[in-house]
Amino acid sequence: QVQLVETGGGLVQAGGSLRLSCAASGRLFDSYVMGWFRQAPGKEREFVAAITGRGSSTDYADSVKGRFTISRDNAKNRVALQMNTLKPEDTAIYYCAADLRWPVRTTWGRYWGQGTQVTVSS
Repeated sequence: QVQLVETGGGLVQAGGSLRLSCAASGRLFDSYVMGWFRQAPGKEREFVAAITGRGSSTDYADSVKGRFTISRDNAKNRVALQMNTLKPEDTAIYYCAADLRWPVRTTWGRYWGQGTQVTVSS
């Protein structure tokens, strides 16, 4: 069992930055692929970024490539999402998720956090 808690959301102006963090409890954190997803009002949840257990591989949605960076600290059981050059269309609830599978696929995500709101004003 893995429990995930996201922090770091908030309100930021377009062009600004935010750093989301996800704290994981449970064993064998470095066995899990960690991912970030987001869901905007009236839209389906979408993939944002993912990182393998030891951090050797990452994957990003095209919409965030070059602006967002996913990283993890296995010693602290944490994964982070650094978001730069934020746009109003990045406004969404951001969720942290964990799964043993790579790459991320449609049915991916065994464990989920409760989400944190990110709002980007224009």
